[in-house]
Amino acid sequence: MSQQGYVAAPPYSQSQPGIGRFGPPNSSIHYGHYGDPNSSYSTPQPGVSKSAVPFGSPPPVGPPPPGAHQFSQTSFQNGSGTPGQQPHRFQGPPPPSNTGPSYPPYSQQSQTAFPNTASASSTAQLADQFSSMQINSYGPATAPSSCVSPGNPAAFQGPRLPSPTQQQMGLPPGAQLPPPPANSVNGLCAQPALPPVARQGGIPGPVPPNPSLQQLPGQPPGPGYHPQQANYGPQMAASQLSYPGAFPGGPAQLSGPQQKKLDPDSIPSPIQVIENDKAARGGQVYATNTRGQVPPLVTTNCVIQDQGHASPRYIRCTSYCFPVTSDMAKQARIPLAAVIQPFAAVPPNETPLYLVNHGETGPIRCNRCKAYMCPFMQFIEGGRRYQCAFCNCINDVPPFFFQHLDHMGRRIDHYERPELSLGSYEYVATSDYCRDKKPPNPPAFIFMIDVSYRNIKSGLVKLICDELKTLLDKLPREEQEESSAIRVGFVTYNKVLHFFNVKSSLAQPQMMVVTDVAEVFVPLLDGFLVDFEESRSVVTNLLDQIPELFADTNESETIFAPVIQAGMEALKAAERAGRLFIFHSSLPTAEAPGKLKNRDDKKLLNTDKEKTLFQPQGNYEALAKNCVANGCCVNLFLFPNQYVDVASMGLVTMYTGGTLYKYNNFQLDADSPQFLSDLRKDVQKKMGFDATMRVRTSTGFRATDFFGAIYMNNTTDVEMAAVDCDKAVTVEFKHDDKLNEDTGALIQCAVLYTSMSGQRRIRIHNIGLNCSSQLADVYRTCETDALINFFAKSAFKAILSQPLKAVRDILMNQTAHMLACYKKNCASPAAVSQLILPDTMKVLPVYMNCLLKSCVLVGRPEIPTDERAFHRQLVMAMGVADTQLFFYPLLLPLHSLDLKSDAVPAAVRCSEERLSEGGAFLLANGLSMFLWLGASVSPELIQGLFNVPSFAHISTEATSLPDLNNPFSKKLKHILEQIQSQKPHTMKLMVVKQREQPEMLFRQFLVEDKGIYGGASYVDFLVCIHKEISQLLS
Repeated sequence: MSQQGYVAAPPYSQSQPGIGRFGPPNSSIHYGHYGDPNSSYSTPQPGVSKSAVPFGSPPPVGPPPPGAHQFSQTSFQNGSGTPGQQPHRFQGPPPPSNTGPSYPPYSQQSQTAFPNTASASSTAQLADQFSSMQINSYGPATAPSSCVSPGNPAAFQGPRLPSPTQQQMGLPPGAQLPPPPANSVNGLCAQPALPPVARQGGIPGPVPPNPSLQQLPGQPPGPGYHPQQANYGPQMAASQLSYPGAFPGGPAQLSGPQQKKLDPDSIPSPIQVIENDKAARGGQVYATNTRGQVPPLVTTNCVIQDQGHASPRYIRCTSYCFPVTSDMAKQARIPLAAVIQPFAAVPPNETPLYLVNHGETGPIRCNRCKAYMCPFMQFIEGGRRYQCAFCNCINDVPPFFFQHLDHMGRRIDHYERPELSLGSYEYVATSDYCRDKKPPNPPAFIFMIDVSYRNIKSGLVKLICDELKTLLDKLPREEQEESSAIRVGFVTYNKVLHFFNVKSSLAQPQMMVVTDVAEVFVPLLDGFLVDFEESRSVVTNLLDQIPELFADTNESETIFAPVIQAGMEALKAAERAGRLFIFHSSLPTAEAPGKLKNRDDKKLLNTDKEKTLFQPQGNYEALAKNCVANGCCVNLFLFPNQYVDVASMGLVTMYTGGTLYKYNNFQLDADSPQFLSDLRKDVQKKMGFDATMRVRTSTGFRATDFFGAIYMNNTTDVEMAAVDCDKAVTVEFKHDDKLNEDTGALIQCAVLYTSMSGQRRIRIHNIGLNCSSQLADVYRTCETDALINFFAKSAFKAILSQPLKAVRDILMNQTAHMLACYKKNCASPAAVSQLILPDTMKVLPVYMNCLLKSCVLVGRPEIPTDERAFHRQLVMAMGVADTQLFFYPLLLPLHSLDLKSDAVPAAVRCSEERLSEGGAFLLANGLSMFLWLGASVSPELIQGLFNVPSFAHISTEATSLPDLNNPFSKKLKHILEQIQSQKPHTMKLMVVKQREQPEMLFRQFLVEDKGIYGGASYVDFLVCIHKEISQLLS
């Protein structure tokens, strides 16, 4: 049987026709980060057969057999630094044919490769090189840190580009992997074994090219690297991913002689980067008065002062300096994107947004492009006219807004008007901005409770009703209002719907039943949506009665789509936007629209059909569209015991800007604190309703793609039934002309929405970025956290239409391209064996590896489909801070708590090597939280936290710590609250003891190690990326 090793697969860094840009296979391929056929690195011609070599034989020497597809070592030119000069390009592949998809079929046996037997010395040499590097000199130095590889007597002393700080590592091109163990088939372990406690030191590396291979006549010159000769399986249309860790199988086991371990401290550490930024910028005032400045990292606490550009709480960019031309952008392949969180929460020590009211005339806007008045507008002719910064149109200043200019050409009232001096502010909108030109009513919240047998018996219905009695007093309101203007309504359902009349004049609530679920109608208008203050006694009465009313139910079947339909119709009839809070527990199998069947099929994993698991069934898309059109936002609280098809049920939530919460196997005593905390946070969130967002840009570039919990009716308007403080929209930009270095690149985001009090407003965020003809400037101002947010969302959107393998290939490909372009164009000349990373991207590989290992992109039978769909949906709506923590969790050593100070202990890297038997560690990623206890942790610590005498007495059933009156317990509780307060989802605490079964669950969050479900360790991934870069540049 042929075996598949995982190093010597052919290079996977070529773009594939059809998946050029995460679009459908035959869509037109745009430039940029997902492999344009004309981009400077390009593809071998699809469909040319590869030569077969018997397994285990040495690679052929001398001329290749006819028909083999080879490339010459052509010199590789990416375009010179002089602007305006066309870079030399290789011939791209022929356009994809329309006969079928051109990406490779994804099966585990699709290709066998030639395992390379590494000599122990090559890995040892690699480890020596790593240890000889001074890579820990992370500081914000301006000169590149030069490194000398063994065998390089002196560093290159040539002229240096004004390059950003960079990181260099020596990796010999010859380091290779030992062969896979005898029991592995196709390079995958027959049994998905758990990662061994001590890591083997085998490291994959680039295979040295065979100099004797020649260019075949009649073939286009390729990008200058050879596919390795191997015994190939079925013919592939294009290249293969050789992601270390052997996707889609279990973790790759490295065998062979025990080799020198690579020191993980010698490779860039996310923790170090975070700590350095905290040390340099933490606690300071960050003023937004300069175009294109790079803000502190999301993990750094500072006070932000708006002085003309939007706060990074509202907008973060993948780079704060855009390349001047699209050719430069294609060359670097750095996505140009902004992550916009228009309603982000602002801490109490920062100024809330000012509200500007121009009365009947409404906001001042450019006549041509409709951009709103902002600090970028240029006043001319003594202040009588202004030039729009976005489209350059000259506009008259309305008489009421006229003001004289000072000697600098700035208006005298510049600092008195928020719209002239601040990056973010709000306008009161006129009736022109309202539905049917009439002011909106205040929004409504409708609580819709599944009263089927299981929810009654589990005590869930009573829990919800009891909580609502107190929670309704805390409905959100505007700062200046005494009480909330929001109306409330109540519905219960199983196979039928029950509406309740809770009008304040009634002595008892009245129930009306709707049995015709195929054509839902709202049986009452008056008395359904009420002011809680006025109807308090009737509502309280109802909440007491609901659990008793259905106490004897035997109905276990439920409906779902008609529930949403009913809520939407009720809001529509009342002419209000609003939110539905739906509490639901099972797959809707009752005969009704939206009925779902169980389609969870593990046989689809790692096939082309896997994407169907993420696509909704039924008519949920049309329902979502209707909800958005009527300003109806759906929040879904799911309590499943088994598969409920989150991909279908959660779709309406995602499209309408709602939030999905999921509590698997809900147990009243263990899970109610987490659920109630989520419900309280969700009901009290500050937010906007019935919102439309438009992103405008200055000339030369435009917004082309939008990712988030949003609905797009056309190509420019982002529609959200509601938008809260945690939701972010990631917007990608493309060039449509050359940018100007003097004027920069300007972005204005405007959100039209209805406030909680029922006022129509426009929230404006403006930001200015620099432009440069030097690639080094683009790299110098990149932000890795924003890049990962973009990559995660674009990949999670792409899996709806493409095989997961193709999506992983593209991510891998893109990472190598970005780093190769930097090494080629911006870094000081260095040996091929040097891995050089830009200072701003030195932790991009570790984050990218975390994304590639995430459960959404790894199809494994152990991971429930619903869990993957749930994570996919959450990430699509996340802002930069949330994706940062989600992909690289926080790991805190609790045994080193300093009880005398308020400081939280410094985090450590997410790797098993950082854990210690005598330690206790807290891990959090925004969804899960673990307290890991080493087997020999000190008895004082155990006593202080759990009030029990020893390790053996600790119960792992507890989901919260006991309230104890000692400094250690209080300090830890404070830390837990601090972490929790900044995240939208409440994390349930899980206590994990070393070497006990639940430790496996904890292990999968140690993201620098080999994944328990497949996926490379950070070290292996870094070597793999380096191999890619070397191949691209050789």
